[in-house]
Amino acid sequence: MKKVGISTDYITLGQFLKLADCISTGGQAKSFLQETEIFVNGEPEHRRGRKLVPGDIIKVAGCGEFQVDGPT
Repeated sequence: MKKVGISTDYITLGQFLKLADCISTGGQAKSFLQETEIFVNGEPEHRRGRKLVPGDIIKVAGCGEFQVDGPT
């Protein structure tokens, strides 16, 4: 599982996908979410505006498993 650090209280799923290198631009988020199976803390998720906080576990089909890591 890869840890992805953020410097704010939360990050949206669309921003997270770019930060985790699952997509190359933010504009790809909407179509990527429609075509790809994504789970946040074990629940299916398709909203790019979903707020992720430190400790959340994200599984992205074909990309990997990630954990949101907060500011240090």
